[in-house]
Amino acid sequence: MQRDPDRDQASHLDADMKATADLAAQADRTPEGHEVNPAGFCQGQGLIVVYGNPAFKRNFGEGSVGLPAREGMLGLSRTGFTLMDAVMLQGRPLVRWVRIAGESWRMTVAPCVDPGTGEVYGVAFHLRPRDPQPRG
Repeated sequence: MQRDPDRDQASHLDADMKATADLAAQADRTPEGHEVNPAGFCQGQGLIVVYGNPAFKRNFGEGSVGLPAREGMLGLSRTGFTLMDAVMLQGRPLVRWVRIAGESWRMTVAPCVDPGTGEVYGVAFHLRPRDPQPRG
């Protein structure tokens, strides 16, 4: 009996589509990092928050975008603001443990540098809880 190559290929495609659908269903149940971990971008010496991802807005409020970080990021410990100031001044990424509303978070801050002038014009930051909630 001769094998039908078109039929074999169709079987493999069906298996691939099922595997893709299973992964997509799992992804629907598992929150992504941007949904769980606050991140954003501040610009200028006043550290004006010009972008916050959905988790940032959920943690600090929709109205925190557009405000200076010190006014909008209520609950972030002084260490977090000192870290952002240091990155603006030194122009190199830094990481520290900070407190938000009494909980410990790892804050990563990286400079945003103008490639033409080498000037640091802002910072991008990411927060991750020390004890993340189990996913899935």
